[in-house]
Amino acid sequence: MDITQILLAAQSPDGNLRSAAEGNIKQFQEQNLPNFLLSLSVELSNDERPPESRRLAGIILKNSLDAKDSAKKELLTQQWVSLDHSIKLQIKESLLITLGSSVGDARQTSSQVIAKIASIEIPRREWQDLIAKLLSNMTQPGASAPLKQATLEALGYVCEEIPPEHLEQDQVNAVLTAVVQGMNQTELSSEVRLAAVKALYNALDFAESNFANEMERTFIMKVICDTAVSKEVEIRQAAFECLVAIASTYYVHLDPYMQTIFNLTANAVKGDEEPVALQAVEFWSTICEEEIELQEEYEGSDDANSTVNYRFIEKALPSLVPMLLETLLKQEEDQEQDDNAWNISMSGGTCLGLIARTVGDAIVPLVMPFVEANITKPDWRCREAATFAFGSILDGPSLEKLAPLVQAGLDFLLNTMNDPNSQVKDTTAWTLGRVFELLHSPCSTNPIISNANLPRIMAVLLESSKDVPNVAEKVCGAIYFLAQGYEDAEPASSLLTPYLPNVIAALLTAADRGDMTHVRLRASAYEALNEIVRVSNIPETSSIIGQLLQEIMRRLNLTFDHQIFSSGDKEKQSDLQALLCGVLQCYCT
Repeated sequence: MDITQILLAAQSPDGNLRSAAEGNIKQFQEQNLPNFLLSLSVELSNDERPPESRRLAGIILKNSLDAKDSAKKELLTQQWVSLDHSIKLQIKESLLITLGSSVGDARQTSSQVIAKIASIEIPRREWQDLIAKLLSNMTQPGASAPLKQATLEALGYVCEEIPPEHLEQDQVNAVLTAVVQGMNQTELSSEVRLAAVKALYNALDFAESNFANEMERTFIMKVICDTAVSKEVEIRQAAFECLVAIASTYYVHLDPYMQTIFNLTANAVKGDEEPVALQAVEFWSTICEEEIELQEEYEGSDDANSTVNYRFIEKALPSLVPMLLETLLKQEEDQEQDDNAWNISMSGGTCLGLIARTVGDAIVPLVMPFVEANITKPDWRCREAATFAFGSILDGPSLEKLAPLVQAGLDFLLNTMNDPNSQVKDTTAWTLGRVFELLHSPCSTNPIISNANLPRIMAVLLESSKDVPNVAEKVCGAIYFLAQGYEDAEPASSLLTPYLPNVIAALLTAADRGDMTHVRLRASAYEALNEIVRVSNIPETSSIIGQLLQEIMRRLNLTFDHQIFSSGDKEKQSDLQALLCGVLQCYCT
């Protein structure tokens, strides 16, 4: 059986030829698994074979060792473990040889397969010489750049696949030494240096003892910081990714290096390519998350052994906040149309929100001048950035600090829902939702929403629910949180009653819109309906809610008449039925 021809035929555009080849592959695998895997490894390692057959051989080999499904993964593991030792040895030797291949795809696939085998064998105290063999590739005289790159990738993948406790400390030390040497600027190949930085990222979890040693830690940090100013964008990005991981894993050791890191991140945010700048902002978001966790974990604790909180955010606040506010002005056109959009502006706003949770009231005087300076400017970017900044800091500062600002600015926000720019309206609707979610409390002595401003709020929300889908979706979210705020206010809940017919009609209309390009709008509309039903004062709204439930039942019955032509149609039908049933469930509970 010529494995090369079978692998090529399995990729043929001829359906019959392809089907026959796939059958042959399956038969070979089932009848003689050891030779099947060995043949694949030999195919992958042979530079005289076609790239197409080698690529497929590597894919099949990798898929024969690992699977996402845990039961399948365990089966594949046991199949490998039960192979004859000599067969496994030959396969592993072929893979190690392939790291020196002249074909990049083969090298990369081989490094991945090596890691998959390592994840099975190293925890079983097998293949104990793997790390030494890989490291020998880095130190042998005349080692080619492609070999070193593939070896570093293999080391990185191995560290990614196995738990830290399965490598001895001397092995970890040797890996870190090789990786750091690969990152050195004296290494002429940028591909090798990039592979080294990525390998370090995967090896950081293994470096606990090294980070506990000041001299070793300082050396590693210096190498990373030096690498963060490399001329290659990808290498700089990877270096900042290492800093992000260190912020999470080794926060307690960061204090001596924070000034250097601040300078690096500030320069990256201000002037580097976006992938690098995003990681620079992510570093500070990660520091926030660590300090928030420390505050929550040790709040009110006198435990002398508790992890130290260096309050890096508080110390950096006067410089950090202005840096992040500038990122808010770097929006992309139409970014509000994409639920998955992620750019420096959104990253900066997210980080501001985390800072607000970390330092509370202290962020307000640093952000409000930016808001006031930009909120009325002709440039839509300034208006959107100001609104985004304000909305981002509503979770963290005290109600006493925020309430006067919100009360003074609420009418302005409502007016901004008529802004000519869709992105400004989108962010304003989101900010209103945040106000209602975080600050709306009818039982407070000085509530944000009162009899005086509720009519205006409702009028704006109902009108804006007709806006473009992405804005309407945020408006539905705002209605949801507005209703939720009345949950524990029995007498006050009746304040919503006069608006219920119009609110229900607006939400049903939003859920039915023909321009439903924004996938979240329908769900958001029905979720808002759920909340309206849940918090309504049932005795006084029974007739209104009764009519709504009849309409929901009518819509639910209609879903069974939907024509189903594809799995996508079936999924849409199921999603709509779930939303409608959710409204009914809210009434029943």
